[in-house]
Amino acid sequence: MIADLQCVVLDCADPTALADFYQALLGGTVNQPDRRWALGDGWATLHAPSGLVLAFQRIAFYQPPTWPDPTRPQQFHLDFGVADLDRAHERVLALGARLLTEDERGWRVYADPAGHPFCLIRH
Repeated sequence: MIADLQCVVLDCADPTALADFYQALLGGTVNQPDRRWALGDGWATLHAPSGLVLAFQRIAFYQPPTWPDPTRPQQFHLDFGVADLDRAHERVLALGARLLTEDERGWRVYADPAGHPFCLIRH
């Protein structure tokens, strides 16, 4: 092993708003003091209960992905396991996500408020 995953960083226009979206989805603490990551103008973090840390950085002239159009590719996505797919679907839509597609396996692909794709997958 060379490294441990410490953090996933997402580019966006509004770091605090996106951190709040993922806090509502995953729980945890937005902008918890942590010497490893800068906070302040242009940055926000989420320390999830699972130990995962997501960081959000403001990018001037941010352009969201246009999945599945390769003109502006997704670059990465996150998969989240859920017990009740229909309930999770309603909750993420209420938080500002957009449904992009559902496949034959029951996976649902969404865009977060900044346009990053993520999947909800039944456990």
